[in-house]
Amino acid sequence: MAPQPVVTGLSPKEGPPGTRVIIRGEFLGTRVQDLIGLKICGSDCLLSAEWKSSNKIIARTGPAKGKGDIIVTTLSGGVGTSTVQFRAYHETIGPLKESAVWIEESPSQNFAWGRRTLTQSGLTQEDPLGLSIEGNEQKIPEDLRDLFPEACGDLSQEHFSPSWFLLENHLATSFEDLKAGLAYLKRKVESQKEGQLSFLKSNAGSVIDQLDTLMNIRDKLQEDLKLHGTEPLNILEASIENSITESQKIFTDVLVRKEKADSTRSVLFALSRHKFLFCLPNAVDRRAKAGEYDIVVNDYSRAKNLFGKTEIPIFRKVLEEVDQRILSIRKQLHEKVVKMPQSVDQQKKLIKALTSLELQQSGTPIGDKLRNIDPAWDAIEARAKYLEATFRQTFEQHANKDAAGTPEKSKSRDRDRDPSQAPSRVNFCEELCDIAASQLPDLWRLGQLYFTGELRGPHDPKPGDFKKMILNAIEKFCVYLRLAILIAGDQRALRQSSGLSWSIGSASATHQFLPWIPQCLRYTRIAYATLIGLDLPSDALDIIQKLIDEVRLFCFSIIFKRSTDRCKKLGSQETWELGVEDYPGATILPAALEALLVETLDEVQSVCMQPESREGNLLEPQSDGQREVSQRLQEFLSTFSAVIEELAFQSHDEETPTHNVSQLLGFPNAQQLDSVASGGAAVTWEQRMLCCLANYAYCNKSFFPHIGDVFVRYGYPLPTLAIETSRYTVNQLFTNLLEEYVEHKGDPLVGTIEPSMYLGRFQWDHEMEIGQLRPYAHECCDNLVGVYSEIYSISPALLRPILESIVQTISEELARLMSCVQRFSFTGAIQAHVDIRLLRDALECYANETAKNYFMEALEAINPPLNVEQKRKADEILERVKRNMRLQLLCFTIKEP
Repeated sequence: MAPQPVVTGLSPKEGPPGTRVIIRGEFLGTRVQDLIGLKICGSDCLLSAEWKSSNKIIARTGPAKGKGDIIVTTLSGGVGTSTVQFRAYHETIGPLKESAVWIEESPSQNFAWGRRTLTQSGLTQEDPLGLSIEGNEQKIPEDLRDLFPEACGDLSQEHFSPSWFLLENHLATSFEDLKAGLAYLKRKVESQKEGQLSFLKSNAGSVIDQLDTLMNIRDKLQEDLKLHGTEPLNILEASIENSITESQKIFTDVLVRKEKADSTRSVLFALSRHKFLFCLPNAVDRRAKAGEYDIVVNDYSRAKNLFGKTEIPIFRKVLEEVDQRILSIRKQLHEKVVKMPQSVDQQKKLIKALTSLELQQSGTPIGDKLRNIDPAWDAIEARAKYLEATFRQTFEQHANKDAAGTPEKSKSRDRDRDPSQAPSRVNFCEELCDIAASQLPDLWRLGQLYFTGELRGPHDPKPGDFKKMILNAIEKFCVYLRLAILIAGDQRALRQSSGLSWSIGSASATHQFLPWIPQCLRYTRIAYATLIGLDLPSDALDIIQKLIDEVRLFCFSIIFKRSTDRCKKLGSQETWELGVEDYPGATILPAALEALLVETLDEVQSVCMQPESREGNLLEPQSDGQREVSQRLQEFLSTFSAVIEELAFQSHDEETPTHNVSQLLGFPNAQQLDSVASGGAAVTWEQRMLCCLANYAYCNKSFFPHIGDVFVRYGYPLPTLAIETSRYTVNQLFTNLLEEYVEHKGDPLVGTIEPSMYLGRFQWDHEMEIGQLRPYAHECCDNLVGVYSEIYSISPALLRPILESIVQTISEELARLMSCVQRFSFTGAIQAHVDIRLLRDALECYANETAKNYFMEALEAINPPLNVEQKRKADEILERVKRNMRLQLLCFTIKEP
């Protein structure tokens, strides 16, 4: 609002009614229409006002009297103030004096017809005191009208005041001169009281002349009577009466013409004075077409204030015409208010104009025709419907674009699409979020203006309906985004409730869209941040927050699935390089997995897991986010376990290893063992199998718990369930792979024991030379040494689980073979006892209880049992054999790491 008008200057500062006054000051209006009031000394002078600039106004004073302020009123600044005053007075008006106001005539102002008096005119009147006024130019500074409001200094007036006269004419005269003047005035009055005798004496000549004249007139009259009699007097009387009648007719005609002229003059004056009213119907139409609705409102308000209560028929007729024009303008304004698109400021301007016109016309029969129309609420509804229609149109445009063409063309289009080009769903998300971020604030701001009363007018507010409107718009916004972004979820219920659908398209299209999910999340977050600044209700923001949490979770799932797919390709990057110091035999494959996981967590943290303004924590206990994290990590680790399994068995399928473990049977395996022991460039299937077993054992023992620590370092809760599940899976795979390796190594080794034992038609019941170990026992020890060296060179930690299973198989086979011998010879029993005890003692570190029992069964199966001599002989041979085989037996006693 502009500052209040201030009047600081005035020229002239006094005068009678009709005085042309120049008013100067500050903030006296920005244009002609801004000036709506002007009062000088309490008299309304607006009709005579001429606005020149914001610092100057010219006007004529009205019929006021006394001192008063000059008050200027404007639309922009309101009622102003004045630092100067104007003094209005009524001067004596004669018959020939121009006056701006009507002066009531008094008998004293009428001119007397007939003989003139001999008294001197007021204009030639001398000083009654007989004093000279020369040298009395000094004037009293005060205004004498303020001192004597009901008097004057004119001797000819009834309310003559001597004090006024003396102050005005003899302010500088001395007291002695005034006393002399008083004596003069007394003598003059006394001289006028001498009577008629003195008058006649002084005018004797004139009196005699008058008497002579009268005598002559009498003589002439008598002569006329003698000559003509009394008839001429009647004729003269008739002529005079005829003259009077004719003059009366002429005077009546003059009066009629004067009345007509006065009527015409009055009409022209009324037309000129009230030109604003008579031109108002066309003026409001012209201003409305030009879009100057504020001027229409001001002019109509001014007309209602000036002529709203008039009883003059012509004014009422013009006002009725103006009301009809205003009603038509209101209808046009209402159509423009609900017409979209347009800015909030434009709607606000139209609503204010429409509300002002409605208030001006309220209570009239014409104004009541549109009484039930609430323009502000209609504008809110129109904007909400336009917003929803824009959402739907944008959705259908992009959805139809994706569905255009045959499936073959769609697949071809998806294959030929540039990967750097955003899919249609991403463009839709960006466009929809831009619409929401630009139009939802406009809708909310328009509603706030309505409920604060700035745009509401006389109608009751509807807060419940507006809240539903906002919630519905936000829900629609979220529904469209869910259909476009959350393509992996079950959308059947959403499609049924909304009646909308977006075809998922081909697998290649889906694959191309998934990497763009973080970009869609960013668009949604930008729109959400814009809506947070509007101070929307919490339940409205909660709807978008829920959508963002779902998209964040979906984005997390997509990123982890992509990392899981990358994890499947880690097998092709396996170089079989041993790089884990804490666990020999494990390759750098777990380190590659950890690097991939850290990269994934960094991406997830920067894209979706770090909550922004007014976003929920996805990792709350027992939440969907925590379950999703656990599930994705479990899939990730399970995929890695499957990669290790694939590496192990794929290597087995590619190679066709030979089971040449028997040197006695003519199939040497020395070259293969030498290659393994020497650490040659070629990596055999057995080495790969051992590396995979080592990787499984390392994952179960320390790597998977370390993965849990990595998650905790990134702010995640410890994924105990996923880690324990993955460890269980790894244990199962480790067991399966271990069985495969033991079967691969143990079955051929055990299978050669029986053929080697009975090589050369050997029989246990025949006498034989004793003193050394049988070849089958030598071979069994050598083969176990080969297995031991192979395992020890890769991963010593695997010695016990592998060798225990092989030793148990060997002991079981020996127990079976010994139990199948019906009878042992004397030397055969000693030899069998030495062979079995040597194997039992050599493999004692890797024999479990089952294996020990099998060895005991094998010894007990020797029939007949050894006597004392046989036992002594067997002990001697056993000690000698152990000394001879101390190098082979030494490896089985090396302490495991």
